Amino acid sequence: MSRTILLIEDNEQNRYLATFMLEQSGYRVVSAADGVGGIEAAGRIGPDLILLDIQLPKMDGYAVARALRENPSLQATPIVAVTSYAMVGDREKSLAAGCNGYIEKPINPDTFVDEISRFLERAPGAEERP
Repeated sequence: MSRTILLIEDNEQNRYLATFMLEQSGYRVVSAADGVGGIEAAGRIGPDLILLDIQLPKMDGYAVARALRENPSLQATPIVAVTSYAMVGDREKSLAAGCNGYIEKPINPDTFVDEISRFLERAPGAEERP
């Protein structure tokens, strides 16, 4: 059974690229185009990992991360910020909001899937999952 990744990203091209790379590596990807839809999808599907853009319409990724962490069933789910915010302090702000990691955009196609795999390997219960 493949691992499920929820991708919360408003840019269609970024969604397509990340989805393509992850699906080619055997992951199941569910997408949401905004934070509100992402929070709803996360509660419904219980993903193994959440990739979260920070610059989203309706509510920013920091607010989305905090809302996801309020759901008891998602508290142990890794959340990785994937963002073009790359100024001093942006990584720390993502981590403070509840993210477990931070990947800068533009993503590097040569390393992206490996970075995601490492977050999944460290997730609680990862050794029990196929």
